[in-house]
Amino acid sequence: LQLVQSGGGLVQPGGSLTLSCTPSGFTEDDDYSAIGWFRQAPGKERERVSCINISDGRTDYADSVKGRFTISRDNAKNTVNLQMNNLKPEDTAIYYCGADYSPGCYGMDYWGKGTLVTVSS
Repeated sequence: LQLVQSGGGLVQPGGSLTLSCTPSGFTEDDDYSAIGWFRQAPGKERERVSCINISDGRTDYADSVKGRFTISRDNAKNTVNLQMNNLKPEDTAIYYCGADYSPGCYGMDYWGKGTLVTVSS
């Protein structure tokens, strides 16, 4: 069971990036209920960014990213994307996706390896 992340990189303030998370190895009998995005900036604790529940599509966002980030699921590609717009230098961090067997992303069971997002001019 693994989560494969893609996307990330260097972007100027005000720019956009899309991160993708592709779960693999999960089965109908061993399936996740939610996918979440978290981030960790240097010297700071890991912060919850956004979560999407698979069954009902319910989403939530940290106050710091509301109105700028959008989490979505692409069923055809079996991916969960995090569209990040109007990026700010304070969004610079390593971003991790995680899978939770329960809804809500309160206790992640699997993690991706992380991808670096740098917002700088």
